[in-house]
Amino acid sequence: MGRVLTKPASQADKMSSMNPSTHAMTDSKKEFELTEKDFKFVQWFIHKNAGIHLTDQKYAMVYGRVSRKMREKGVARFADYRKIIERSDSEQMAFVNALTTNKTSFFREKHHFDFLEKTLVPKWIEQRKQEVRIWSAGCSTGEEPYSYMAALNHASAFEHFSKVALLATDLDTNVLAHAKAGVYDEEAIDSIPKPYLKGNFVKGKGEFLGKIKCAKKLQQQVAFKQLNLLENWPMTKKFDLISCRNVMIYFDKPTQKLLIERFCQQLNEGGSLFIGHSESVGADCQLFEHLGNTIYLKL
Repeated sequence: MGRVLTKPASQADKMSSMNPSTHAMTDSKKEFELTEKDFKFVQWFIHKNAGIHLTDQKYAMVYGRVSRKMREKGVARFADYRKIIERSDSEQMAFVNALTTNKTSFFREKHHFDFLEKTLVPKWIEQRKQEVRIWSAGCSTGEEPYSYMAALNHASAFEHFSKVALLATDLDTNVLAHAKAGVYDEEAIDSIPKPYLKGNFVKGKGEFLGKIKCAKKLQQQVAFKQLNLLENWPMTKKFDLISCRNVMIYFDKPTQKLLIERFCQQLNEGGSLFIGHSESVGADCQLFEHLGNTIYLKL
């Protein structure tokens, strides 16, 4: 992620005001006070360090997550917690982790996995590809990359390609630790189609009783790395498929446009881009052909 930036107090004071009627900033029933100035600092902080655009309507979410961090540190004022994050790189990262959203599930938006299995894998076989490279950008706790690997296994992709490499990245170090472990609550099975369970997931035993675990052969082909999408990307090889789903909705329009351009540069010719159901590359984008269902082909 690199050095996390914190804003000098004099700059934070100059930030625009939000409508006081929108939020109960100093509600006496609340455990802590989060003033307009405090909230504006949080908005600036997460945008500068993660590219996430927090609207004023996110105040309640921010208050809840900031409150948890303040309890952890035993401080009663946000000003005191802010001093902690300004002094500590590790707490700055912890604060970014606390503010990022990590909702996901196995085989979410299943049409992408169907397209991978029924269209991309046959195309790659026809092209006689030896190596297939996929990037799951914003992988959260790992359900997305493991779903891709399960779909590839179901399509017998490992029998046709000498190497299948999947890079899974996220800004949040906590969710990456969860993803690397590959252990999930047993209820997660509900979102996994039955044909994809065998050979891809196993029921936990002993200390993992009541859990499911991703099969080791799939885990071994996924590389989890911490990456801030707004910083330099260290990857030297290009990808056949990039999946960045339900991530760009948290960025402003200029940042979204920049990311789309960078994803295009990172794809092989004819490579595919998957994005979330409420996202778009933009009506005037000339870099991709829209194939439908938030699936794009690099031109």
